[in-house]
Formats: sequence, structure tokens, C-alpha cells
Amino acid sequence: METTGVTHDGAADREWMVVDGDGRFVSQRDLPALALVAPSVHAGGLRLDAPGRAPLVIDAARVADDARDVQVWRSHVRGHDAGDDAARWLSAHLGRDVRLVRFDRSKPRRCNPDFVGRSGAHTLFADGYPVLVIGSASLADLNARLAARGHPALPMDRFRPNVVVDGLAPYDEDHVDTLCAGDVVLRMVKGCTRCQVTTIDQTSATPGIEPLPTLASYRHDARLAGVTFGMNAIVERGGALVAGQRADVTMRF
Repeated sequence: METTGVTHDGAADREWMVVDGDGRFVSQRDLPALALVAPSVHAGGLRLDAPGRAPLVIDAARVADDARDVQVWRSHVRGHDAGDDAARWLSAHLGRDVRLVRFDRSKPRRCNPDFVGRSGAHTLFADGYPVLVIGSASLADLNARLAARGHPALPMDRFRPNVVVDGLAPYDEDHVDTLCAGDVVLRMVKGCTRCQVTTIDQTSATPGIEPLPTLASYRHDARLAGVTFGMNAIVERGGALVAGQRADVTMRF
């Protein structure tokens, strides 16, 4: 893990982004079929798979050096275009003209100082912060509430966390200050407000309604003007993370 978030085999989380003709990001909020695009790390690049399509393999070393202006939310940053083959593959799958870009690290994207202070925290194409942390007990509690309303349980992939923590009481991640696992130190900085992506079945790209109505019944945060589930975090010290690794937390109440 580096300061911008999780890395694996040289690839960084949220390092690639799909954009429209104006360079503005598109996501499952706009195009639910993106849920069916499965990225994986390829030696020296990226591989994309989607139902009914031959895999697309992108050699990162051959991505155009010239960066273009792109936008993710209110952030105006730079991205290297992945080329026409990637654009055609994604456009055919999504039914809309789009292009794929890779984050240009020469222009860092700073996180909101209202929440990260003077830490200098920065991220790539994530919504706003390098890491998202959720406690497994929180999902279990939400699923119990959904069951009481007659709805099926939801998997964790609806919420796209980078780190899932066992051993906390439901929603105790709201009160964690730091999480330390080996050399890695994460600091929780802001509750994660949730959008309609949580309603999209990640195996079929079918939108639904839940869990937003149920979350709204008990997780509305007036200060953040939304429902929260999970905590955004910054990386105070990077290092290796391993599934099942022991972590220590400091709490704030």
C-alpha cells in the first residue's frame, strides 16, 4: 500500500478511469454495465474482461505519453489516454462513446483539506480518498435489518471497500482513529456517503432500490448530507497488507 491507496503487482487502485468525450468521468452511476467489466493486473499493464467479449490487454508502457485534461467530481487532473483499441472495446460494451485514461502522477490530486488537514494526503481517481474501510459486523447488521424488511442479504462488493475489518462491533469503524497492520498505518478521516451504486447487482449490472432506504432509516448524517456506510481513510505510513493480517486500532469517541 502506498500513500495513494492499495497497490498490487505494480498496479494502483483507481489508477484507470473511463471518461466521456469531454473528459469527465463516467461510472456505474451513469452506466451500470461497467459492473460487468472485470479488471485484472496484467504483466506490465491491465486486462479487461466482459461477458461475450474477447479480453482487452493494455500494455501500460505503450499508453500515450501526452496527458489530457480529465475531471473526476470537482477535481481537474490529467490522464494518459489508453488508445483507440481500448476506447472501441469499452464503447462497444457500454453502448456509448468513451475512452480509458491512466492517472498522470505528475499532477497530484489532493484530498479535501477540511478532512485531511495539512497531511498532504492525495489520491488517484477514487471518489475522494485513498482507502475505504468497512467492518464486517456492520454489513451483518445491515443485512439483519434488510431481512426484517423482507429483503435479501447484500454482499460486501456492493460497497467496494479496500479493507474489511473483523472484530469490531457494528459501525465501530466510525470511531476508529488509526488502524495499524504491520508497517501500514491508516487514519480514518470521513464517513463514506453512499450513492446508487450500492443498489446495483455487481454480477448482473441490474439496479435495485436497497440498501439506501434502509440505511436512510438509521444512518443519515446531517453534516455530510447523506447516508454513511464505512470510513474513508488516508495512508499515514505505507507497506504490505496481507489478507487475515492482525490489525490494532485506536479509538476516538
